[in-house]
Amino acid sequence: FRSRSDDSEDTELRFVTCQSLWNQIKSETEQIQEDLNKQLLDNLVSFLSRSHSEFQAKTTEWTCRMKFREIPTAALVLGVNVTDHDLTFRGLSDVLQDNITPFIALLEAKDCAGIKNLMQKLMGQLMNCDVDVDSLEDEDCVQVSQNRIRCSMSSLISWYESVTKKTDSETPSKKRNSFSRHWQSPPVVVIFKDMESFTTKVLQDFIVISSQHIHELPLVLIFGIATSPMIIHRLLPHSVSSLLCIELFQSLSCKEHLSTIIDKLLLTSRFPFKLGEKVLQVLINIFLYHDFSVQNFIKGFQLCIVEHFYSQPLSVLCCQLVDVKKRVYSLSHDQCENIRRLPSFRRYVEKQEAGKQVALLTNDSFLKEEAEKLLEDLHVYHENYVSILRCLHVFTSSLPKYPLGKQIRELHCACLENRVWETEEYESSLQLARMLNKTDLVTMLQQCVEILRSSSGKEFDKTVEKLKEFLTQFQNLEAEASQERDVSVSSQKELQKKTDLYHLQKTLLELKESRRSKKLTKFEMLRFEVVDYIDSLVRKYLVPADDRTLHEIVYFNAATVLRGHLNAAPRTALHTALNNPHWYLKNQALKCDGGGISNKAPDICIVYKLHLECGRLINLVDWLEAFSTVVMAAEEPNADAASSDQVDDIIHARFIRAISEMELLGFIKPSKQKTDHVARLTWGGC
Repeated sequence: FRSRSDDSEDTELRFVTCQSLWNQIKSETEQIQEDLNKQLLDNLVSFLSRSHSEFQAKTTEWTCRMKFREIPTAALVLGVNVTDHDLTFRGLSDVLQDNITPFIALLEAKDCAGIKNLMQKLMGQLMNCDVDVDSLEDEDCVQVSQNRIRCSMSSLISWYESVTKKTDSETPSKKRNSFSRHWQSPPVVVIFKDMESFTTKVLQDFIVISSQHIHELPLVLIFGIATSPMIIHRLLPHSVSSLLCIELFQSLSCKEHLSTIIDKLLLTSRFPFKLGEKVLQVLINIFLYHDFSVQNFIKGFQLCIVEHFYSQPLSVLCCQLVDVKKRVYSLSHDQCENIRRLPSFRRYVEKQEAGKQVALLTNDSFLKEEAEKLLEDLHVYHENYVSILRCLHVFTSSLPKYPLGKQIRELHCACLENRVWETEEYESSLQLARMLNKTDLVTMLQQCVEILRSSSGKEFDKTVEKLKEFLTQFQNLEAEASQERDVSVSSQKELQKKTDLYHLQKTLLELKESRRSKKLTKFEMLRFEVVDYIDSLVRKYLVPADDRTLHEIVYFNAATVLRGHLNAAPRTALHTALNNPHWYLKNQALKCDGGGISNKAPDICIVYKLHLECGRLINLVDWLEAFSTVVMAAEEPNADAASSDQVDDIIHARFIRAISEMELLGFIKPSKQKTDHVARLTWGGC
């Protein structure tokens, strides 16, 4: 955070508040992800337990599988959000170590270019020793304590038997405690984190070798798949895939994962910090059109929190409601002035009478009292907003074509952007809602009653009573409908009894006239009344946050700043660093006005600025002379020829190094036209 002499205490409080808020959100996020992955991990543990028990008991099923040399294999489909896979595998590894087996190896394709590298990594992880693949490039051994063990399946089997057959008296106490949670012969689990990246030959060789020893080593494979389970059959021929007994496991969709995160973190009154519509849309767009990564979305959310507390001096008031009063009354005069500068507070002052306007603009004590009330109103607004938003989502998510979106996050963005009841999509939703049948309406009203009952808002008692009244009226309509059906049946019987032509014509004309008038039935009138009542709740509680006073304190709306942080522009950043090193280094000696070149700048910066003045081909001799002129500008001429030659050699070496760095960064390349020239590769400003 910015260090200021006049508000150092405030800066520290903002930092503590930011840190505390993020710790709460982080723990909540971890709990959400643990709950979402629980079903998947439980299924995997069950699968491994079955495989383990079959080997342990030497059952008929395992014997049959052993004869056919089948390896128990879990195909774990995790989706294309590859950056989230590490978290899932870490959770899986922890669960397996706690419940099933201590023998777990996680392999990545980048470390397993060949079968020898794979065996080195596998045995190194299982034996808890570090394997330096580069140093063992020509050797097939790993160093375990003072012994060198050959990397082969037979060595692995010997090690496994020696470890699992140790008696309690021979096993150290620490080792015995670690084995007490597991069975006598726990399985060896090998996890291929990115199966698509492994070469076909490596997978084939490992599977074929392992299948020949499956009766000696209880091996279980887990394939981490980002695309489709069919990749197994594309990578492996039938003769190899038939050696695997595959069971498919599907993780939760990343979109459902994101919806849960937004629902638990943003659509709640537990956390005072909120995201503005444009900021939320930036994060969602990056998720949908870039990487589908929930972890990156959470990192972006964290960046928003840090940026908000860094740039907003009044973010010290972005805290829980119980702390608002204490912090408001501890505000300094400068912080009161910051409140008066807020656009939403200015609009609020303009709507007040003249006497109150003067008090708000001149009296700090009165301002603090008013600010406390406004912040409490903002907290109540959030509680009511979330409840009514969920009720509206109950209606809109069941409509055909989803005019306001199927997900609640889409509805939330629409409500934040503007007054949702003024949009065409909302009008379309109301029209469709007015055509719902009675069963759907009753179900929706019951869901809304449950939502409002569980809400922390205190204004919904009358709303719940009104919704219950609607439900009662629907029940009464059903009873009346059954009576009307009985009456219509009796009237038809009486009509059949009338043989007089005059009375028969009169009755038929009355029926025809009633059909022409098309009066609304009681059900249709009640349905219109229900939809209109929901519409009134929307207009009352789903007002955009930008219309609320002091919303700037808790809402982060700097979408441009966030986009600049997340959407990388490497060429612009590189140009800024080389053309103006003071921007990053904050060294006053490097600051140059008027486009000059400082001789105290790094060599690559001097070379870069000189190359901007050149054309397509750059003469290296001229470039060196210009570089030498800039570097020697502030130095006094030396009469000693030997010293001068030594200085020239040093400058020459510095120039060559800077040129090499320029070539590495892609600004220049050697020219085939002239040997003493280089070609410039970049043009135009950034």
